[in-house]
Amino acid sequence: MRRIVVHFALVAGAALTLAGCGFADIRSPVPELMRAKAPEPPALGAPPDVKMLLRQKLDSVFTAASQPTQVRVSEPRPNLRGPGWTACVKAEVVSVTGKPLGTQTYRIEFADGAIADRQKVEPEDTCSTESYEPV
Repeated sequence: MRRIVVHFALVAGAALTLAGCGFADIRSPVPELMRAKAPEPPALGAPPDVKMLLRQKLDSVFTAASQPTQVRVSEPRPNLRGPGWTACVKAEVVSVTGKPLGTQTYRIEFADGAIADRQKVEPEDTCSTESYEPV
């Protein structure tokens, strides 16, 4: 009986040891040959026609009440924060009371050929170094 228990314990220990021999996560601190391969990034499609999208959907970036004028846009760039493309948009806008607010700049993101998101420009954005063209 004791012999069966010892054999069972050895088989269970060997099974647990071998169970840990699978491939590790790509960020695991094991030699690279034991890591799983990193997934391929999705293929980046053709850049969107930013000017046409802004002409069609300017209200998705600036509210109609802000009466945007002198709208300018930068060239689309691959989005470093996720899939898709990004561009910067500038326009002269007014407040709800009609007072000029000056130039407002937004970073817009594109997904599936449409404007997916807009964010007010932050200091770490590269919008200040971009060159702009009128829409």
